[in-house]
Amino acid sequence: MVVLKGIPSVLSPELLYTLAKMGHGDELVLADANFPASSICACGPKEIRADGLGIPVLLEAILRLMPLDTYVTSPAAVMELVESDKSRGLKVPVWDAYNYLLSQAGSQSPLELVERFAFYERAKKSFAVVATGETSLYGNLIVKKGVIPAGELQ
Repeated sequence: MVVLKGIPSVLSPELLYTLAKMGHGDELVLADANFPASSICACGPKEIRADGLGIPVLLEAILRLMPLDTYVTSPAAVMELVESDKSRGLKVPVWDAYNYLLSQAGSQSPLELVERFAFYERAKKSFAVVATGETSLYGNLIVKKGVIPAGELQ
């Protein structure tokens, strides 16, 4: 638990340090419980464990501290459903939570849909992967860090 004023307690010191080290355009993967986080991180990104925490809770806390990239079409991406899940009409309600939290943080862009294997390749190039306890199917989310305008820096 973080014992600092104003820092959400769900953000571990390791995750806070990672957020602080990230620069403009760096991506953070919030991985669901089924995501191959350790395998992906063997290719380079830092692995951060947040077992037992859902992605919406972490996302809300992260967005209190991290600006979203406003220089791209969409600062957030999810894994697109595979054809069999599309054809059976699988719904992904957690995406509604992501859209709400992203809009609260100022993003007006829709979630980018990334094909499954392209998502894995993109995750390998991310700054870090946060392995969560999120159990929603297709709960994986990539967020891209933006900049803080000069007038807002303290």
